[in-house]
Amino acid sequence: MAATPAPRSVDDVLELLRSRGGRVTSSRRVLLAALFEGGPHRTAEELAAEVQAQLADVHLSTVYRNLDELERLGVLVHSHLGHGPATYHLASETHGHLVCEQCGATLEVPEELFAALVRAARTAYGFVVDARHFAVVGRCAACAALPAGAPASAAGTSEPEPSGGP
Repeated sequence: MAATPAPRSVDDVLELLRSRGGRVTSSRRVLLAALFEGGPHRTAEELAAEVQAQLADVHLSTVYRNLDELERLGVLVHSHLGHGPATYHLASETHGHLVCEQCGATLEVPEELFAALVRAARTAYGFVVDARHFAVVGRCAACAALPAGAPASAAGTSEPEPSGGP
């Protein structure tokens, strides 16, 4: 059975919701617009603030319920990027994450970077890894190059450039 492609627009998601018996509400419509128009890796609280800027009476719990429903439908993915709250991004933009524990920079990397880990976990343990859900924590190239004990600000960047692949 072929996988259903991830919805690519607010209208696609609204149609998916309707086809699965869901209701199209103002809060869902505004939340979806925020997700499609904004950048990735936003927390539920950040998304709620965007929704509440247009619909002041929408409660945070409503945003969480909508995020859960959208994730269940395959529209969203949530990720844990270090010690902070979960962040959300569209499933059509899935990727893995590397987070620098020193300066906090987050690098988005192709899911394929984790392919060997995914295969090894399945082969050795029968465990299916969802590499989109978590971040690998370590030190970015700039922070790794610093002398021990040097502040992260000495690296000169908080968003290191990817090295071009493995």
